[in-house]
Amino acid sequence: MKSRLAAAGLTDIAAKLEAGERLTLEDGVRLFDTPDLLTVGWLANREREKRHADRTYYNYNIRIEATNVCVASCLFCSFARLKPGDHGAYTMSLDEAWDKLRQRSHQPLTEVHVVNGLHPDLPFSYYTELLQGFKRIRPEIHLKCFTAVEIAFFADIYNRTDEQVLRELMDAGLDSLPGGGAEIFAERVRSKIAHDKCGTERYLTIHGLAHRLGMRSNVTMLYGHIETNEERVDHMLRARALQDDTGGFQAFIPLAFHPDNNQMRKLPAPTAADTLRVHAVARLMLDNIAHVKAFWIATGVEVAQTALWFGADDLDGTVQEEKIYHMAGSRTPEAMTTKQIRRLITAAGREPLERDTLYNIVPQSALTA
Repeated sequence: MKSRLAAAGLTDIAAKLEAGERLTLEDGVRLFDTPDLLTVGWLANREREKRHADRTYYNYNIRIEATNVCVASCLFCSFARLKPGDHGAYTMSLDEAWDKLRQRSHQPLTEVHVVNGLHPDLPFSYYTELLQGFKRIRPEIHLKCFTAVEIAFFADIYNRTDEQVLRELMDAGLDSLPGGGAEIFAERVRSKIAHDKCGTERYLTIHGLAHRLGMRSNVTMLYGHIETNEERVDHMLRARALQDDTGGFQAFIPLAFHPDNNQMRKLPAPTAADTLRVHAVARLMLDNIAHVKAFWIATGVEVAQTALWFGADDLDGTVQEEKIYHMAGSRTPEAMTTKQIRRLITAAGREPLERDTLYNIVPQSALTA
């Protein structure tokens, strides 16, 4: 491997990693630019195994997207509809959303994950009652709901501060924040693809607030569109800097751009090689974020499985329903059973472990589900 590292021009980066030194922006760009993907993957796998050995995590969750009505006009989005009544627009009643959980009373779920459009006409009570209803049905369930973009929107439209919104949602049952809405932190890109929603600094500030209030969260990165390799690494470094301050990020989740049915449909989707490299570089750059997740809905099942040898240690969960990626052309299943996920992990030569949202290991109660 020494000769391979030398041929790839990565000997100094490998030495830094062995010494526990942080990689720089320039190091990250070189990891993206080198043609030798397998050597980058080898370095990432070494770091992954230092932290997790063969352990690979998944959870028993359900995803609910209660409305796709959204005032933002992100170019990459195939999910949103600008106003109620538009073709394909929907908003669940509270009972319809709660029924998604009621209908799964036989499942040992540990998490409800909610992400919505930015609906201009719903009262704030819709969201607080949504959370309260989930907790009435399953008091023990973990509610990972509402991106930082949604929190900012709530604050603006309901005349509250970001902190007031977070506190009121926590009082209603909110347990943690998902990582969506990060897209790319570089303003050059964000101003082009997501100009009319929460910006980078506010996204990071809201996550920092959530961490200081005792919640954990994730952070995502949308890749494979118009961003540069330098902007990808910059995104990772900004997440790393906030983690230095608060320690509240649990996982970094690369999200592949899907071009179907949106305003960026002329662009090609990222390749499998690009996806594997993004996960690998993330593992190498993000020395203070414990987990790198290969979200199988976004990457495709087979690529997610391969990513377990390119730095990733988490496959997300059962999901059960998903609209955002499937409306953008994803051909993955909308659900997997825990048995299917465990089989994928085992077939990849890794050890499957069911976790809850906070990465506590769940007793093996659902192995046949």
